[in-house]
Amino acid sequence: MHLNTETANGQIVYVGTYSAPNTAPGATAPSRAEGIYVYRMEAYQSLSLIQVVPAHNPSFLTVNSTRTRLYCVNELADDSDNGLQGSVSAYEIDPTTGQLSFINTQYSEGTWPCHCSVDPADRHLLVANYGSGSFAVFPINDDGRIGEKPHVVTPGLGCSGPDKARQDGPHAHMVCHDPEGRFVIGVDLGADSVFAWTLHPETGVLEPCSPPATNVAGGCGPRHMVFHPSEKLAYVLNELSSTIDVFRFGADDPSLIWAQTISTLPEDTEFERPRFDADNPGSIPAKGNTGAGIVMHPSGEWLYTTNRGSDTVAIFKIIPATGRLQSQGWVPTKGKIPRGLAIDPSGSLLFVGNQNSDLIVNFVIDQQSGALDRNTNQQQSPTPVDFAFGPLIP
Repeated sequence: MHLNTETANGQIVYVGTYSAPNTAPGATAPSRAEGIYVYRMEAYQSLSLIQVVPAHNPSFLTVNSTRTRLYCVNELADDSDNGLQGSVSAYEIDPTTGQLSFINTQYSEGTWPCHCSVDPADRHLLVANYGSGSFAVFPINDDGRIGEKPHVVTPGLGCSGPDKARQDGPHAHMVCHDPEGRFVIGVDLGADSVFAWTLHPETGVLEPCSPPATNVAGGCGPRHMVFHPSEKLAYVLNELSSTIDVFRFGADDPSLIWAQTISTLPEDTEFERPRFDADNPGSIPAKGNTGAGIVMHPSGEWLYTTNRGSDTVAIFKIIPATGRLQSQGWVPTKGKIPRGLAIDPSGSLLFVGNQNSDLIVNFVIDQQSGALDRNTNQQQSPTPVDFAFGPLIP
């Protein structure tokens, strides 16, 4: 294994959670988490807790380009009785300690916000509202505050999919920019669609592109996607079918040209697409599997996804000539319901949050093959579901 420990040591790691008294999707017991957990990477890849920031369901985190501010969703529906609603929050990052200081919160203009990202110029916060199926663009003020009066679109309005338990309407699940910052891409699980816009830098208005959308196979439920860092390639993780669609990304427009579909599970697997319980649609029954997270190594050579159900990380090699994926095997995550995963800025470690086991596992990435060392470092942490990285602290 080839690891740059000097780069990894001192790295600040932020962990998002589903917080108490809520119950995380697919879990059977209420969470014990209190909000955002802040860790410092120590020698031998161990994590040292340095701060707990109280927050309501900060299930997805992102940082700006300079790692000076952190933004998160507060994944909630409207609950006027308790004064809670879906929202997004901003925090200042202390450059000397990595600790967070609260800046402000804004209503997300939708329900169950589950993903957010910052545009390349650090001027707008983009948000995906899963429950209402909408995408929102908030201004970011010079002091890091999330501004008011966002631009909101619901391109999947009126759409639904074959899976009536999960695709009863649009369910926005991710929103981000392409690597060159030309287009905004929105992934909608309920509509089986990937939408594309241009973002007006002054007004924050989203203008539909031509073509405005690309569809995946009906019932697949696209959840997240990643782009290749140097090639015109996009990889869409389908939650419901446990597959990845490989697309060629347009040179002059955001068109997606299909190139491959590959399963995140072995051919001889006993796991299958879950048959959801109508009374508990967030549950994953025995032998059911759904895709959760997808990340690409900074080198553009390997791709990793998490499987909830089989509780594994799937490893793929990216074929240079075509961008197609070649399976390199599966590694157990040593916990239950691995949701989010992330690669640290040095490209040395893969972090996995085992949501239902209160366990973070980090794997050493072999820099020659992309393989994951099974001798992992493990950290108990309540309901870990997502990660973001702050500054390096000496």
